[in-house]
Amino acid sequence: MTFNTTISPEFGLLFSGAVLLSLSSLFLINPKPDLPKRSGTPLVSIEDSSKLYLPDDLEATLWAEAPMFFNPTNMDIDAKGRVWITEAVNYRDFNTKPAERLSHKQKGDRVMILEDRDGDGKAESSKVFIEDTLLTAPLGIAVIGNKIIVSCAPNLIVYTDSDGDDKPDSREVLLTGFGGFDHDHSLHSLVTGPDGRYYFNTGNAGPHHVTDKSGWTLRSGSLYTGGTPYNKSNNGNQKSDDGRVWVGGLALRINPDGTGLKVLGHNFRNSYEVCLDSYGNMWQNDNDDQVITCRVSFLQENGNAGYFSADGTRYWQADRRPGQDIFTTHWHQEDPGVMPAGDNTGAGSPTGIVYYEGDALGKNYRGTLLSCEAGRNVIFAYKPEKQGAGFALKRRDLISSFPQASERYEWYETDNDYRKWFRPSDVAVGPDGALYIADWYDPIVGGHGMKDKKGYGRIYRITPKGKKLTVPTFDLTSTNGLIEALKNPAVNVRALGFEGLRKNGEPVIEDVKKLLTAENPFHQARAIWLLSQLGEKGKGEVEKLLLSADESHRLTAFRALKALNGATAYLDQMAGDADPAVRREVGIALRDVDFTKSYSIISKLIKNYDGKDPWMLEAIGTASDGKEAKVYANVRETFKADPEYWKPQHANLVWRLHPVQAINDLKLRAGSAKVAVTERRKALTAIGFIKDKKAAEAMVALSKSTLPDVASQASWWLNFRKSNDWADLLNWEKENAVVVTPAYQKMLELRRKVADKNQPMGDRIGNGRKMAADVNGGNMLVDMRVQGQLPDTIAKAVSEIIFKNPDQNVRVVASQFFPRNGKVLKTDFIARMSADPSKGEKLFATNCAACHKHGTNGAEIGPDLTVIHKKFDKAGLLDAIVNPSASMVFGYESYTIVTKKGETYFGFLLSDGANVVIKDAAGQQHSIKADQIKSREKMPSSLMPEPTALGLNEQDLADLTGYLLNFK
Repeated sequence: MTFNTTISPEFGLLFSGAVLLSLSSLFLINPKPDLPKRSGTPLVSIEDSSKLYLPDDLEATLWAEAPMFFNPTNMDIDAKGRVWITEAVNYRDFNTKPAERLSHKQKGDRVMILEDRDGDGKAESSKVFIEDTLLTAPLGIAVIGNKIIVSCAPNLIVYTDSDGDDKPDSREVLLTGFGGFDHDHSLHSLVTGPDGRYYFNTGNAGPHHVTDKSGWTLRSGSLYTGGTPYNKSNNGNQKSDDGRVWVGGLALRINPDGTGLKVLGHNFRNSYEVCLDSYGNMWQNDNDDQVITCRVSFLQENGNAGYFSADGTRYWQADRRPGQDIFTTHWHQEDPGVMPAGDNTGAGSPTGIVYYEGDALGKNYRGTLLSCEAGRNVIFAYKPEKQGAGFALKRRDLISSFPQASERYEWYETDNDYRKWFRPSDVAVGPDGALYIADWYDPIVGGHGMKDKKGYGRIYRITPKGKKLTVPTFDLTSTNGLIEALKNPAVNVRALGFEGLRKNGEPVIEDVKKLLTAENPFHQARAIWLLSQLGEKGKGEVEKLLLSADESHRLTAFRALKALNGATAYLDQMAGDADPAVRREVGIALRDVDFTKSYSIISKLIKNYDGKDPWMLEAIGTASDGKEAKVYANVRETFKADPEYWKPQHANLVWRLHPVQAINDLKLRAGSAKVAVTERRKALTAIGFIKDKKAAEAMVALSKSTLPDVASQASWWLNFRKSNDWADLLNWEKENAVVVTPAYQKMLELRRKVADKNQPMGDRIGNGRKMAADVNGGNMLVDMRVQGQLPDTIAKAVSEIIFKNPDQNVRVVASQFFPRNGKVLKTDFIARMSADPSKGEKLFATNCAACHKHGTNGAEIGPDLTVIHKKFDKAGLLDAIVNPSASMVFGYESYTIVTKKGETYFGFLLSDGANVVIKDAAGQQHSIKADQIKSREKMPSSLMPEPTALGLNEQDLADLTGYLLNFK
């Protein structure tokens, strides 16, 4: 298949010859046949830069492009097959000069309607639905009949087109109070669930203070601020009206009338969208702080996704334990109460996500989860396979601008590698069954900016090769027409069928029941949800399905009945179900049920737990919320074994529950040589999550263990917890008295002389130079400079020495406060230079490895750079190196804290609460009591020094980037 893509001349680019070939099998599903293969050859030239690779039984065509619209962030497709686009022309206007970009700023951003009127597979019509001052870089849109719902923080806005003229007749702010104005990590798109309710999500750019139409208020936040000039204040540990602490990004549900706001999952970083399949399973993707730990996940209801600490007061870096890899610690995968993270997709910036349930592409594509990965120039595809109470996710590429985007690929160095400009921001299913891809065509992704000054964008359409798909016509006034709409693969189109049939009530039951034997199982699931809302008779039909031989019927029926009344009448019956997924849902439904009513049901779940299934373990933990001590007594009675001989079921349940009553058992297990090292570690972790003095005392005792692993890990826990949960439980001041050495005393005396304005300037400079060469003295000079106690004359005189200080923390922090001789480095010039990767490897070891890891070498203070070549091209990486403060990685913004005693700390903010934790550039963590802080200032510059501070010239930077981009 070949197609030509010609960009409008005003954009100055011409692409041609896009041969859609591939390299490896897209899926391997048993017992179903394999999906089509991908084959092709490497792309090495700019002329080939428009090739897109996808399965060889599919073809992609350019359906629309700028100037019909600009900068597409999200899209939905209506019952007529028209594509609705939210634009973000005003995205990050504070980062770009107005003269360098398009701008609708005076009127706000737009919602566009695109249409293929003649059915030739390409849009020829484009019109503005709304251009609104309330819209600044909107990130989501849902078209549900005549209601167009746009997500644009701080508002969830409903535009209603009552007369069908494609112009809004009314505008209502359905919800407001979401954080993240003009921020990627803000309010994202809404979608209709199979139950007829609205589902949506928001990123971690809080705080989110939102009151629904019934008066219920969500209060959520974390310690994260930044990303825009508008996100200046936020904090964790906020309670909502349900009495719970929700943090970070959130998955939310609300009734169409704006009542019933409910949190379905929390503690994401920035899940761009949440999507649902017709069984009610929720799916999401999420991006990371590093460049190696993005993920695609099954979202278990009430799930803690594990980005921040559970109360939102600490970044994941603060919680990292010895021996943990970055993926595990980034998503807190060894913390009790955190859901499984799902598929580690590695480097990237995930965006839109959809679950394909149609048949138009072929039955092998039915049931495919599609996740856009803008940073990797690909859309990933999964066929989720049941695994216990959760799912296994095996990743393949659906479409990409590289032959194997899901694997490492060679980086071909060109001045302008346009293959990297394919940035899929969203994927949606049309009523014709085709897939539509919105492409925010840009040389960079993330970092709160964009480089394409023209606001270019494209939409691709994927169809079966050689087959024409057409948009069906729906008669929404007849039962048959409504059922056809309910069966449609476009999610918000089938919502029209659901609502129309629901309003008709019991008379349509028999017609809807026919879908229970439909060939497409997703149609069967939709019928179950609908029947539950067709009066008592329809509900009775669903109750019968709780006994169905089909486990998917039982699961969907239970969820549908739970959506009506909480399903309390069915909990005991379903707790012994053969399907772990059904039992998982029972556990979730028990969260707010009194212990006296839930005891016997939880007991059934415990007896059926296999000791391996993490989703089932989390469901039992959810069921035990607020009842941990009583459930723990049940666990002890059920398994009856001494702590040294616990079975996996027993050990995992106690780890997840970790009540105070378990401390003695956990202490014995953690300190026993009869227990495996991994299990001792798990027992120590459980103690570490018990907020009680007895737990701290048990950890003190274990720190004196004769087992080296136990002693070292217990010591780590004590050092960690003294700054947060155990801060007030022990006398930490007594245990951490500071001893002033003679060498330190000498530096204090020199500091006094340098600060003495009555001393001759020459003497002050001489003493300052002595200090600059010493570790303690260098730190003191930086303190003085920050506090305005070191004049420019002395600072200039000592700068050459302080940048050679033996303490890296001194060198890095000094780069922000002391002048240095250097020159401006031009990245476009460096990008055209030939690189020697072998020299770059040596430069990395000398200048970068003290902070950054690359492969097996280096430290893990700053972001891991092992797979940086998958996220940045040459221009983007050079920009990050030469201008490290222009786009700081989340979690690596630096702060200066001055205490009331005059002590100064510099570094990354890891925890913010009663105790503030800072990690300095040498990797040392410092805990400061919040009430002892005199001032706190977010630094305008990155702790990463500029190349001139390291003595690097243009050729050095060319060699260094050559090494990082060609890593094998």
